[in-house]
Amino acid sequence: MAFNMLPGMTTPLTPAGGLPPVPPGLILAPFRALRFDADVVGDLTKVVSPPYDVIDDAARERMEAGSDHNVVRLILPRDEDGKPDSRYDRAAATLAQWRADGALRMDERPTLYVYEQTEAGHVQRGLLGAVALARPEDNIVLPHENTMPKVVADRLRLMETVGVNLEPIFLVYDGGGAASRIVAEADKSQPLIDITTPDDGIRHRLWPIDDEETLATIAADLLPRRAVIADGHHRYTTYLQAQDARYAAGESAGPWDFGLTFLVDATAFGPQVHPIHRSIASLPLDRATELARSAFTVEELSTSDTDHAMKELANAGDAGTAFLLSDGNGNFRLLSSPTPDALDTAVPHDRTEAWRALDVTIAHFLLIQSVWQLPDTVEIVDFQHSTEESLAAARASGGTALLLNPTPVADVVAVASAGDRMPRKSTLFTPKPRTGLIIRPVLGA
Repeated sequence: MAFNMLPGMTTPLTPAGGLPPVPPGLILAPFRALRFDADVVGDLTKVVSPPYDVIDDAARERMEAGSDHNVVRLILPRDEDGKPDSRYDRAAATLAQWRADGALRMDERPTLYVYEQTEAGHVQRGLLGAVALARPEDNIVLPHENTMPKVVADRLRLMETVGVNLEPIFLVYDGGGAASRIVAEADKSQPLIDITTPDDGIRHRLWPIDDEETLATIAADLLPRRAVIADGHHRYTTYLQAQDARYAAGESAGPWDFGLTFLVDATAFGPQVHPIHRSIASLPLDRATELARSAFTVEELSTSDTDHAMKELANAGDAGTAFLLSDGNGNFRLLSSPTPDALDTAVPHDRTEAWRALDVTIAHFLLIQSVWQLPDTVEIVDFQHSTEESLAAARASGGTALLLNPTPVADVVAVASAGDRMPRKSTLFTPKPRTGLIIRPVLGA
């Protein structure tokens, strides 16, 4: 099957004028995947890992110790002693060795995969494949956050050296069509993989789709749609930069026009959305509360119970923007109803209305910068993925935890569709796709 004329496409994906091609719509292509062979590597739970950007040093060491084939050796390779930046070549050599010894084997047919994750009763299910790359202005694959050049440079060098897509980006879209129905019916057959990762208790199941008729049905349904990047902005930017480099070098259309992707219908088996909280070590709770009264209605909660306080925050959020402040010692202050004049003065007017209305926008521009008069830098404003982590940070520093409500998926989509980007560290989508279940060859397949 030619990569540029896939089932369901009416026009080939071809470049024009030496520039990367613009796909005719949302295309998720099948490919021949590299997968770990359990007969060689043993327990598959010991060779897969969380995404590279959520792995701390302790987890990295545990995974390395757990298996000589854990994919963390590829996504976070280590330099050889005395050889700076040797980690990229070391990852490439490791990958080549795993392919040579049969630890990684390539599927015989181009395939899409239905991938399911079950976490504490929540089921997330979507399609793993290769998305045709598109720029934001093409209005097909829409980012919602900005990226940091240093991270992109690292991921780009790794990808170009190893010649594969190691980790999928995570896309969400409004579905309800034939592709969603096919995904929903996948569990009527036996899965190709069925494992539960012990570190997080998430069950992972994988079903292959490789017949032409079903692939064509999925392709035709997806083509007129558009998707939003839920997670993996740096990886997607890496895909685009690698593609640009190929065309700048005089290459024509090829596998670099696609990138490994997990595509989920947010209306059916969509992700859970969590807020990313903040903590400010330099600002005690009493001072933070006193300053906040100039722009917010402030209520001192009578409870010291965190769960109850978070319910109060959620209830207040139903009526509009609300935040919860705490010192981590059971003291909670609820901020709500920001004054229109303060909002108008603090929040930039040169951005879209969807962006201006976000809680995270108001937190950074009105509360942190205008009311608290603090520089919005990583040295001052720290980020935590859980309520407990934010409270612990405030307690340890004598500062203030700033707790937020989750941003609804619809608001993320609205910002992306308007061509805007959310403030950094705005939203956490879970569960994240597990790394190592599927690897996509790009060069030298």
